[in-house]
Amino acid sequence: MKQLNNSDSEVKRISRPTKVLQFGEGNFLRAFVDWILDTANEKGVIDTSVAVVSPRFKYNPTIQNLEKQDCLYNVCLEGVENGTPKKETRLITVIDKAFSPNENPDLYTSLIESPELRFVVSNTTEQGIKYDDDDATKLCAATFPGKVTALLNHRYKHFNGDKDKGLIFLCCELSENNAARLKEYIAKHAENAGMGKEFLDWVDDSCIFCDTLVDRIVSGYSEDSVKEIEKEKGYTDNALVKGELYHLWVIGGDGAEKVKEELPLDKAGLNVYFLPSVKEFRDKKVRILNGAHTGMVALSILAGNDTVFEAFSDTEINKFVNRFIEEEVIPVIDEDPEELKKFSAEILERFTNPYINHQLRSIALNSLSKWETRNYPTLKDNWTKQNKLADLSVFTLAALLAMYAPDSPFTPEDNPEHVKFIKDNWNDKDLKSTVAAILDSDIFTVNFGKEIPGLLEKTTEYLTSIRKDGIRKALATVLAK
Repeated sequence: MKQLNNSDSEVKRISRPTKVLQFGEGNFLRAFVDWILDTANEKGVIDTSVAVVSPRFKYNPTIQNLEKQDCLYNVCLEGVENGTPKKETRLITVIDKAFSPNENPDLYTSLIESPELRFVVSNTTEQGIKYDDDDATKLCAATFPGKVTALLNHRYKHFNGDKDKGLIFLCCELSENNAARLKEYIAKHAENAGMGKEFLDWVDDSCIFCDTLVDRIVSGYSEDSVKEIEKEKGYTDNALVKGELYHLWVIGGDGAEKVKEELPLDKAGLNVYFLPSVKEFRDKKVRILNGAHTGMVALSILAGNDTVFEAFSDTEINKFVNRFIEEEVIPVIDEDPEELKKFSAEILERFTNPYINHQLRSIALNSLSKWETRNYPTLKDNWTKQNKLADLSVFTLAALLAMYAPDSPFTPEDNPEHVKFIKDNWNDKDLKSTVAAILDSDIFTVNFGKEIPGLLEKTTEYLTSIRKDGIRKALATVLAK
């Protein structure tokens, strides 16, 4: 069967200026941001193409698949709307380039120097926006902030400091103040590299950094999905993405109104909001939706489940997540409790979407940093606001550590140094010292044990129970309290 490419009769491409540089080729951005931009192009409210690069500049399989398919792919959305099953498939044509800057540095440089370039979109995971003392004078710097610093410095020099040639950054990482922290690290890199005050002033005056909040459950694709597309379309699509119907993009900050003028996505009937701050949306979304995902993923995997739908069909896990949200998450969010309960009910309904094959292993990617970002704030607020050691939150931490144990059936996809540290310091005969070593390491940015009295002992208790009695019995004991 033929592969999807520009020669297919279904493809109707329009030549558009490349205004968007996207750091991230993964399923989420392609089923969310690129789907949104593609829809807005069709509605006539914007006119842009997207150039996609992998955040680490590697020539990976997804980039290769996009290249082979002339950057075309389908997004298949399924769910229940007003009680009725609904499915829609959209052929995405907004991406015109997908490449590795390591393999094609001249193309990358030409994009940076393009007067048409206006937006930078990123999703480099919670670990992506971090500071490391790498060489930010090189376009191929090691870290994402280093790469962006080099990009901006190159553009600044190329246009001789033209104030009209700044860029707008829309950071989609699920971390608090994502764009604000990126800007902070750019300034730090620039100062260390001696790039000068004039460059820093240009970044301040000419560039806009918008914190954003994103929401859509994206499951990638399965073999069955590919076969379905093959049957329906008559071609193979190796970059197909599946997701839910729901989407939300909140773009916030001082520059949000300026972004709305240049990128009026809301005028396309899309669920996109431009607000002074994303905090209100972020607190409830990250803590309830993402916190529930990350909180239950380890115990669900250890219990033998493969997908989110399976996990929420599991009576004990379903009960655990509902209690976790009701007893520990909602009480410490500063918002109307009834509105939060309504929001939570909508979230939990999305988890039980039978059409989304959301693999737990994909959620478990980089679980260590995800737990700190999504779950630790709830644990901390329970202590500081209610003087309460949140048992269920602690149990999610213990299950997370058990999932990373050297003899775990799960193979973590995470920072190799952190995975190795846990393996090297694991001692089943003294789990308290194991937990203490992990909490006191640089795996997390804070030592949870020192911040939360009793956490070390309670985590050790639950981890011991999981290791000795198994996840099912340990979970039943916690739920019986």
